[in-house]
Amino acid sequence: MYPKAELQPPIAAPESVARTDWSFEEALVEILRGRLEGLGPMTVGELVVSSGLNKLEIETALLKLEAEGFVIRGRFTPGAAETEWCARRLLARIHSYTLNRLRQEIEPVASADFIRFLLAWQKVAPDHQMEGPESVRAIIEQLEGFEAPAAAWEGELLPGRLVDYDPAWLDALCLSGEVVWARLTPPTRLAPADNAVGKGRGSAPVRNTPIALLRRKNFALWSSVFPQSSSQPVRETEYSTTTQVIYDYLIVRGASFFTDIVENTRLLRSQVEESLAELVAYGVVVSDSFAGLRALLTPGSKKTQAAARRKQRQPVYDMATAGRWSILNKEVTTAMPGSAARTSSTFDPEITEEIAWALLKRYGVVFKRLLEREGIVLPWRLLLRTYHRLEARGEIRGGRFVAGISGEQFALPEAVGMLRAIRREGAQESLISVSAADPLNVAGIITPGNRVTAHISNRVLYQDGAPIAVLESGETRFLVELSRTMEWTAKSALVRKATPPQLRSYLRRPA
Repeated sequence: MYPKAELQPPIAAPESVARTDWSFEEALVEILRGRLEGLGPMTVGELVVSSGLNKLEIETALLKLEAEGFVIRGRFTPGAAETEWCARRLLARIHSYTLNRLRQEIEPVASADFIRFLLAWQKVAPDHQMEGPESVRAIIEQLEGFEAPAAAWEGELLPGRLVDYDPAWLDALCLSGEVVWARLTPPTRLAPADNAVGKGRGSAPVRNTPIALLRRKNFALWSSVFPQSSSQPVRETEYSTTTQVIYDYLIVRGASFFTDIVENTRLLRSQVEESLAELVAYGVVVSDSFAGLRALLTPGSKKTQAAARRKQRQPVYDMATAGRWSILNKEVTTAMPGSAARTSSTFDPEITEEIAWALLKRYGVVFKRLLEREGIVLPWRLLLRTYHRLEARGEIRGGRFVAGISGEQFALPEAVGMLRAIRREGAQESLISVSAADPLNVAGIITPGNRVTAHISNRVLYQDGAPIAVLESGETRFLVELSRTMEWTAKSALVRKATPPQLRSYLRRPA
């Protein structure tokens, strides 16, 4: 590189490089290789100044090292304005040290503080509830893919997060085609809680059927990570006679209004309604509007009193307001565009990353135990690999965020700041009651004790994030020792809030 240079004192070159046939280009590449192995990220300008060579010569040598895969270019130093070059292995070490330092900076919070964070993160805490029709879209995006009993969505989940919730907001999203409701877990055999298959079916058989609210564009994505029905699929022979007629009609004619189905099948309205309820419980059909699900949940006695209810300005939902009914096409889950989707033992990496982000948006902080509240069959080991990659890209944080939880934990950067702020606030003496069907029912999962069955009639009461009482099967059970006055307060807090008039008719609740 420097043929006219003189060494003072003279230094003999090591035998490994003592050659006489070095070309300028070869020598420059090797000199830069050694320098970049020890100096870390460097710009071309810095190398030009330190070497005394021109920019073209330095860039040519760097491109050769890049072609070898030895160096990588980018902006690695915070605030860097120019492109930097760094040895790939050295950059990996620097990145590893950075991640370790960031993890060591995190101070884990108690499980009660984490539950307080979840109540605020999911907009259930009174100070964090949302308002207006646009907020429904944000709530659905956060709860997307979570299955809850059909009656729980407007009975508990949405009103608990939105001030003055109006069912028309959800109908508008469904009718626009942006949101769809559907059952994702295929029933191998319908239990009485799902549907009373056979003779004597009631008028509201889908009350406890698990239903998810999804953005229509993500329907195939979520269906691919839920249990598949290949082991014991629902066969058409399991349908009742009238249900088979309705199923065949929808297969042939496609999406149809309720009145058209009644007229063309020549069945009674009640028969068509019961058959549609059975197909909904099987996860086979869906309607354009959420009003179709409300109509199936409305008891028959309520519908016969429609005139009286209208006089009291309490709407009664019927099948005529449901829009069209159609067969739910789940076959798209086996061949998503641009990916192989799901095979017998693997999931497409793109699908895994989408689900990983969805869980982060839902909980803020994600770890293996929280998957027990989800119905997906995507294994934690695949999510863990994805989270490691997202952490390496600097998009999320890894570390120990919640004390007492084994395994690795990952969080959104904004969730880390919110978690710290809630810990600094300290106890607020707040009492918040949530439905056991809510994703916030984490009693017995991240806290000691037994779990609470995820049934719509069961409830959990949190005091400053710690579960203190539960309501199961109509009986109140206290998880900690309370005074008589506090027991009365807890029982009062476990009682549901007043139900809006628009929802009383189908939720079977008094004013």
